[in-house]
Amino acid sequence: MRPRGVTAAGLRQPGEQAAITTILLIRHAATAWNESGRIQGRTDIPLSASGRASAARYRLPSGFGGAQVVSSPLLRTLETAELMGLVVARRETALLEMDWGVWEGRTLAEIRAEGGDDMVANEARGLDFRPPGGESPRDVQQRLCPWLRRVALHRAPVIGFTHKGVIRALLALSLDWDMRGPSSVKLQRDCGHLFRVESEDEVRLEQPNLVLV
Repeated sequence: MRPRGVTAAGLRQPGEQAAITTILLIRHAATAWNESGRIQGRTDIPLSASGRASAARYRLPSGFGGAQVVSSPLLRTLETAELMGLVVARRETALLEMDWGVWEGRTLAEIRAEGGDDMVANEARGLDFRPPGGESPRDVQQRLCPWLRRVALHRAPVIGFTHKGVIRALLALSLDWDMRGPSSVKLQRDCGHLFRVESEDEVRLEQPNLVLV
């Protein structure tokens, strides 16, 4: 299911030429909140000591040495890129983590225990699951699509440092997955995920789980 009012990634406008490129999305290394199971969302948490050590060991897959590097503006993504020895050309707000509203800083187990049947119903909405005061995965797709179109028109590979919620939203777009039930692809940590963006209104998962260490 595509976000209402848009098609998948390329979003070619009348008169635009076909354009195809690739995006390697890399999730930031671990923070203390990741390690304790707390939801981060837009809360600007730095990498933990173990996360910094992991990021320093990350290496790009072959063939991406000259790609443009962009990043979510949050500290944990910027630190990950820096520790890999990469220079971020632009901070891209489209790559910000999904906003979890009032639930940021809490664990999913706590929220489920308190939310009961209401939380079960909310999670069952898939792409339209929404934390109070936050975003849905469909909202994330909506803000990703204009950026994806710009990337496709630029016709050059991009490396994007981002967050789990963003990668899952793009995965859902590429697989036409409504997030109701498990995905056919399981995303692994310490990996990059390669997508192919085509201006013929198409985004495809080229290769998930490219190991960085």
